[in-house]
Amino acid sequence: MKAIWKDTVIAESDDTVVVEGNHYFPPDAVNMAYLLPSDTHTGCPWKGTASYYTVRVGNDTNEDAAWYYPNPSDAAQNIQGRIAFWRGIRVTE
Repeated sequence: MKAIWKDTVIAESDDTVVVEGNHYFPPDAVNMAYLLPSDTHTGCPWKGTASYYTVRVGNDTNEDAAWYYPNPSDAAQNIQGRIAFWRGIRVTE
């Protein structure tokens, strides 16, 4: 799977975990040079608290377009630290 934005591959891996239709990439499969930490946090009733990254490619930014669960609930341990994408970032084979 690949996560692509602005014709740039942000992440690529054959080892994604799919939860609720979202592919969670292992951290070592994500090019962290394109991610900027965000102060945004949201809560999920069963996964816990999500943290976000803003994606930046060149001069273009996509606010809070990537998220991860640094300390997920017991039910979501399989996605701990993995990164998922949305807001126009295509995830494709």
